[in-house]
Amino acid sequence: MTEKQAPPVAGLLLAAGGGRRLGGRPKALLPHRGRPLVEHAAGVLRTAGLTRVHVVLGARAAAVREQAELGDCVLVENPDWADGMGSSLRAGLDSLAGTGARAALVSLVDQPGIGPEAVARVLAAYEDETSLVSAAYDGVRGHPVLFGAAHWAGIAATATGDQGARAYLKEHRGSIRLVECGDVAQPYDIDTEADLSHLE
Repeated sequence: MTEKQAPPVAGLLLAAGGGRRLGGRPKALLPHRGRPLVEHAAGVLRTAGLTRVHVVLGARAAAVREQAELGDCVLVENPDWADGMGSSLRAGLDSLAGTGARAALVSLVDQPGIGPEAVARVLAAYEDETSLVSAAYDGVRGHPVLFGAAHWAGIAATATGDQGARAYLKEHRGSIRLVECGDVAQPYDIDTEADLSHLE
């Protein structure tokens, strides 16, 4: 794919976590509808219209590669995944450098209640590389989020620990376009044993 043909927005799926509160079971490998959760999450991005999807792996990356069918995705390994989501976000944005992508639509592997409808709404709000878009649920900012390439360096500089892009988004909240998705998605996380009831 040459730079001219590259789709302007790439999907970026963060799926590196070790599932510390789930007894060390990586979230990417949790079963959902008979397949690993990471496969479902990547499929959501595809269904929403993203033709380029980068998936950041970390905990048990070899097992994820073996068990999940992610053949049409670019797999990015984050050796520093244990440092938190910030390192995975940095690794993902780094992997998009030079691809021609002008924005990254970022989603999290552990939010199966967010489907293609919400992703498509956020994607539709993309304008150019200065875009900063976030799904909202009853007016409260959530995922997925879209970062135009003009913001990548600033996000990478502030993404530490489990904060991800939170500090950057707080600093630039006046520039964020919120897209209400509460009518089509539920933004719960799969973080604890109790949350596993959300999986099918």
